[in-house]
Amino acid sequence: MITHNTEIKLFAGSSNRTLAEAIAKELNLPLSDVEVGHFSDGETSVHLNETVRGRDVFIIQSTCSPVNENLMELLIMIDAARRASAGRITAVIPYFGYARQDRKARPRDPISAKLVADIITSAGADRVLTMDLHALQIQGFFDIPVDHLIGGPILYKYFRKYADKNEDFMVVSPDVGSVARARNVAAKLNCPMAIVDKRRPKANQIEVMNVIGDVNGKTCLMLDDMIDTAGTICQGAEALYNNGAKEIFACCTHAVLSGPAIERIQNSHISKLVVLDTIPLPEEKKIDKIEVLSVAKIFAVAIENIYLDKKMSEIYDN
Repeated sequence: MITHNTEIKLFAGSSNRTLAEAIAKELNLPLSDVEVGHFSDGETSVHLNETVRGRDVFIIQSTCSPVNENLMELLIMIDAARRASAGRITAVIPYFGYARQDRKARPRDPISAKLVADIITSAGADRVLTMDLHALQIQGFFDIPVDHLIGGPILYKYFRKYADKNEDFMVVSPDVGSVARARNVAAKLNCPMAIVDKRRPKANQIEVMNVIGDVNGKTCLMLDDMIDTAGTICQGAEALYNNGAKEIFACCTHAVLSGPAIERIQNSHISKLVVLDTIPLPEEKKIDKIEVLSVAKIFAVAIENIYLDKKMSEIYDN
């Protein structure tokens, strides 16, 4: 694979070491040696134990919980590589945190996604590789190239076996914001779709109003880009159940699963929740209802394409 004139270096932060190791294995490359620690007052300490001068450096780090600590670790690793004269630095961010504040919804709101994009750029990243941004316009917040991968093909490949053997299979958008994503997956699976209409009176409080579409007797698949407290997806499942759905599946790219999420999923009408490993799932969150699929291969191919200056669209051609 390494035919480029410049040597490639893969560094892993501490947020998702398992995924980084899986990506390295797919590329048949070792992870480069880096020391990440903390000073006694909590400051992050980073030291790259390998030369990166002139190298093509990829730093793999999801900005998941603890978000601020992982983000700071990423920034310091980028800065360390830049000051060590790396040839090109790509920040590989499977899950991009702070993506939900992408606009001023109210007066005096920040646009945190833009702020984080600016900080990553200022730290010295030359390129960003990420997956399923919460809002597509965040790509434009960066003043450097952004390669945006999508997790949908992994998920609908998994659920094709259900759709092919079940004439009553249906894709459901858990809210209006996910309609485009649901429509795309429904087209790939050649099945109808429905929409759960909801009202959000307060942050993290969802009141489901009604279901647009006939789900009576259907096997339903709800999909979203991320599941945080699981309020939307679980109340959506309840609405589908109350409207006659016979079985309910759910899937997402980013399993944030904070607060009461696991308890809600366990007690919900969801038969199975399929997630991708852009965020590591700790042992205490592993329940029988949740299945994890890996994004290592698609990220490995993307890293190889960036390294060899090949088209990213080729990833989905196969």
